[in-house]
Amino acid sequence: SGLMQKLSCVLSPFLSRIFPETCRDAEARGYLCANFTANLLGLGSAATPMGVGCVHRMQTLSPTPERAGNEMCRLIVMNTASVQLLPTTVAALRAGLGADSPFEILPAVWVSSVCSVAVGLLAAALLEDAA
Repeated sequence: SGLMQKLSCVLSPFLSRIFPETCRDAEARGYLCANFTANLLGLGSAATPMGVGCVHRMQTLSPTPERAGNEMCRLIVMNTASVQLLPTTVAALRAGLGADSPFEILPAVWVSSVCSVAVGLLAAALLEDAA
């Protein structure tokens, strides 16, 4: 439907602020946008290969490829915390188990995922280059 491509275009300016070095490279930016968009849509299985591709590209671009850089750590934090607009997997499980309204969990998912990403990014910022 092209939704993933449209979301990538909308998210690109936001992601450029969090991942300025990565977004300078077109290939890495493509992986990053696809990964973040798939996570937003609750498609974790589709997001994983894009995240792995982005990390590999980040390593290629890094002056110290044997060490995880700050942006790589931020990507891992954002993937682990994962803001989801549509938690499709959980909704499918709830529907399969007979829930009358499987998406009634949306507000709780939105609040908890935004809070977890915010705390994760704050921790990543505080610990940047600490090691």
